Amino acid sequence: MVKLGSAFSDNVTRTESSRFRTGMGETPWWAGAGRALVFATILSLGFFVLGVRLIDLTLIHGLEYRKLSDNNRTRALIRHAPRGIFLDRTGQPLVTNVPHYRLLKPCTSTGVMECVTYLTKDEGDRLTKQGLPPGEYLEVDYLRQYPYEDALAHVLGYTGELSQQELKNDYYHSRNYGLGDRVGRMGAEEVFNERLRGRDGKEFVEVDAAGKVLRTLGRQEELPGEDITLSLDLGVAKAAAAAFPPGQKGAVIVSKPSSGEILAMYSSPGFSPSAFTTGMSTGQYQALMSNPDLPMFNRAIGGTYPPGSTFKIILAIGGLEEGAITPDTIVEDNGVITIGPFTFPNWYYLQYGKTEGPVDIVKAIQRSNDIFFYKVGEFLGITKIAKWSRKLGLGKPLGIELSSEASGLVPDPAWKKTAFTTPDDLAKRNDEWYLGDTYHVAIGQGYLLVTPLQINYWTNTIANGGNLCKPTINRLASTKEQRDNCKSLGLKPQTLDIINQGMEKACATGGTGWPLFNFSVPKAPVALTDTPAATTSAQNVPHIAVPVACKTGTAEFGDPQQNRTHAWFTAFAPVPDQYIPDDVKKGESYLSGPPEISVTVLVEGGGEGSNVAAPIAKKIFEEWFTR
Repeated sequence: MVKLGSAFSDNVTRTESSRFRTGMGETPWWAGAGRALVFATILSLGFFVLGVRLIDLTLIHGLEYRKLSDNNRTRALIRHAPRGIFLDRTGQPLVTNVPHYRLLKPCTSTGVMECVTYLTKDEGDRLTKQGLPPGEYLEVDYLRQYPYEDALAHVLGYTGELSQQELKNDYYHSRNYGLGDRVGRMGAEEVFNERLRGRDGKEFVEVDAAGKVLRTLGRQEELPGEDITLSLDLGVAKAAAAAFPPGQKGAVIVSKPSSGEILAMYSSPGFSPSAFTTGMSTGQYQALMSNPDLPMFNRAIGGTYPPGSTFKIILAIGGLEEGAITPDTIVEDNGVITIGPFTFPNWYYLQYGKTEGPVDIVKAIQRSNDIFFYKVGEFLGITKIAKWSRKLGLGKPLGIELSSEASGLVPDPAWKKTAFTTPDDLAKRNDEWYLGDTYHVAIGQGYLLVTPLQINYWTNTIANGGNLCKPTINRLASTKEQRDNCKSLGLKPQTLDIINQGMEKACATGGTGWPLFNFSVPKAPVALTDTPAATTSAQNVPHIAVPVACKTGTAEFGDPQQNRTHAWFTAFAPVPDQYIPDDVKKGESYLSGPPEISVTVLVEGGGEGSNVAAPIAKKIFEEWFTR
């Protein structure tokens, strides 16, 4: 009770403030149960959100987050499979795989693990003992080494690392290639890449928060690639490379006439396939690619050249098969044929001023007589010359497995009309085909262009009895495989007999292949040498005669005033018994057919085939038949 003075009754009491009263005298909603309801609603909504999130983390995305958690604790390192090995036909390895490591570390530019550095096994082992910095890992790998370097460079090829751009290609992406993986870039490495490639394994390791490897949890072993046996013969390949003149450009093809299997393929100058594996500086790579001698270019299958007198084999086949000449056809060699202002001499007359007199087909092959083959070309005509050239593989790739095989060129009147179209050509009427053009082609000159592989191909056709055997670097182990790789050209037996006789005489006294005259090898496996340092005992070892059938070639090229010539030689051995002269058969011992090996040699700008190319072939024959 409050005393308010005389103006108010003493019985007036204090009441609640008007802010807590309504017009009807009721308590406000917010001051009562409303507060509790709002608080309960907010609390319930919060628990609902947390429950939904919990369900999302555990039931809906639980497995995904579990994997992410595990990946922060474990890592799968790739154990790269070793690439399959190339073996030669005798089982000797032609390449090796050297254990290496790949060092993986984040790239500073992107912050992701995509930088790969190759380390030797010793470097990797040493780094493992020292301990890798956090976030860096080592993967087991192998790098390709080529112990025989340029002797096999162009036929084996090399391997190279895939680029970032290549990895985006559907081909590599679909086959699970990864950063740092290597593929065949050339030769057999490229041809057999998928067979050589193995199946990678994995090594599962536990890492800490900093990315340091704590322990190995498990391992899935890698599966090596397939080993492939090639048709190559290592000893022959090394002999071809060793016999080739240093600093000269050219090529050597060695094959089995009966099957078309390539025993050796050498192109000079060569390159080091191992350099692509171990790594080259930018300067070294640019120097290699800009070298005017083109060391990466496989001249054996990609180079095209006038074949010179080696082409006379095809002309003889066409002339005999078409009936333009017979074994009894005689042409008088007067040294030169004159047509208007143009002269077409025989090489013997041009060099020595001498003539051969009456010449038949056997003597024409033996002596490589140009006058006889000028007339055969005239009798046969350019259309039939072109027909037989194409039948024997000219003007198109032969289909060897290696890439970049050239077609060459078989000229004829139709080709010439389309080849010369400039106003100056037309004014000189160079689009017309003349008899002189036929004469040039008849001796392997003019517009005619072939590869060394094509010359070896038609040489084998004579050696194997008239079959066209597709050249291959595959080892054809069975008789059926060898038979299926060949098809008959359908030549007359007489044609083969005549050409065999002529080629045998070309590599005997009186022929043009003088380095192979009276060719023989020791019966015992002793080292051959051309030096006086050979021991008396080695010199006295009995020898066995190996008759060789051959054809020499000296092909002009470039400016005629410079008198530059390519040196050619193509041959096979041994010669079948029926073509071996009686004086050889009367000797102590000799080896006769069927022919086991054929050799084709080109030395660019080397001079005469008999002087320059034939000695290379001789060294290869020595290697083969001494064994």
